[in-house]
Amino acid sequence: MATREAAKKKFPLFPLFSLLCFTSIFLLLSQYTTTLHTHRTSPAPATCDYSHGAWIPHPARTPSYHHTCKEIFKGWNCLSANKSNAAALATWRWQPRHCDLPQFDPLHFLRARAHSTIGFVGDSLNRNMFVSLFCALKAASDGHVKKWRPAGADRGFTFLTYNLTIAYHRTNLLARYGRWSATDDGGALETLGFREGFRVDVDVPESTWAQALSFHDILIFNTGHWWWAPSKFDPTKSPMLFFKKGQPVIPPLRPDQGLDMVLKHMIPYVEENARPGAVKFFRTQSPRHFEGGDWDQGGSCQRDRPLAVEQVEELFSVKNNGTNVEARLVNEHLYKALKGSSFIILDITHLSEFRADAHPASAGGKKHDDCMHWCLPGITDTWNDLFIELLNRKIKGRS
Repeated sequence: MATREAAKKKFPLFPLFSLLCFTSIFLLLSQYTTTLHTHRTSPAPATCDYSHGAWIPHPARTPSYHHTCKEIFKGWNCLSANKSNAAALATWRWQPRHCDLPQFDPLHFLRARAHSTIGFVGDSLNRNMFVSLFCALKAASDGHVKKWRPAGADRGFTFLTYNLTIAYHRTNLLARYGRWSATDDGGALETLGFREGFRVDVDVPESTWAQALSFHDILIFNTGHWWWAPSKFDPTKSPMLFFKKGQPVIPPLRPDQGLDMVLKHMIPYVEENARPGAVKFFRTQSPRHFEGGDWDQGGSCQRDRPLAVEQVEELFSVKNNGTNVEARLVNEHLYKALKGSSFIILDITHLSEFRADAHPASAGGKKHDDCMHWCLPGITDTWNDLFIELLNRKIKGRS
């Protein structure tokens, strides 16, 4: 008893000290629990929006391949054609607002995608992208490449050491089409006064890519340019005439309505017939950059650096009916049709709208400026950077 009393006198603050220790431990545990709970329940960061950003000059940046790559179409080889700014095109880097878009490593890609097949399905702008990827992979490979045409492709190559195949399947409308002429039988179209045009079967895929779905592990689709091409499908002399289940669609459709109908059939067709586990991309519209008129009205693209934001809106605004408004109009149809599908949208439109400097222009060797296709090396290299970044994210998400 004497000892206990002595202890109370010697340590009069002991009870208070014990209370403070207990309180501190309680607060620390509470803070840890709150932090852990917040960490577990807070939403993950939003996926980067690569379509918004700015082009930054980056003199040290070099292309992944040389302009001597033999697969580059002559009209796109701006260095060989001595386009004044050709060497500078690859030194611009796309900088998204809240993240980075790395330049892909071709050798790493060959190793990572070994034993895979990749198919580009679309018009000449998809060939532009296909050639960019091929040249980058060819420059990084050991040179053992087999040239062939798998599954009805227009062009194709296998990198033998890695058993990686990439191919390009040419199709302008996705759907099958060909010349149509009136017959003496007097069918529904003849009754309406049509004498000739192009028959487009909205529910039948073009044969150039029908087999690609069972062959490729990765697919990149596009369509759009030919739907706004009066020089190809003259509304009066050679209109697009749409057929479904072998019968003409009556009343006849405008091209934009026909595009909607084709997408309505082709997107589910791909979903149902693609290889199990295939990764499917749909690339948005590649913008043209005609200024002072359209391609057949003296339009040109002679700029030597990317456009400013105000200039982009002047050329592409739907509200202002810009000369090159086609790009955003096509995208409206694409986004609507792709909603709810398993396709990954490869959105290259807005980042490309700035690059009025990156077309072959008069160096393309045509009678008019080529303000539609792109110089190689050039901007389609950035398209492939984006494609591969999204592909890696998709595959990583599965593992």
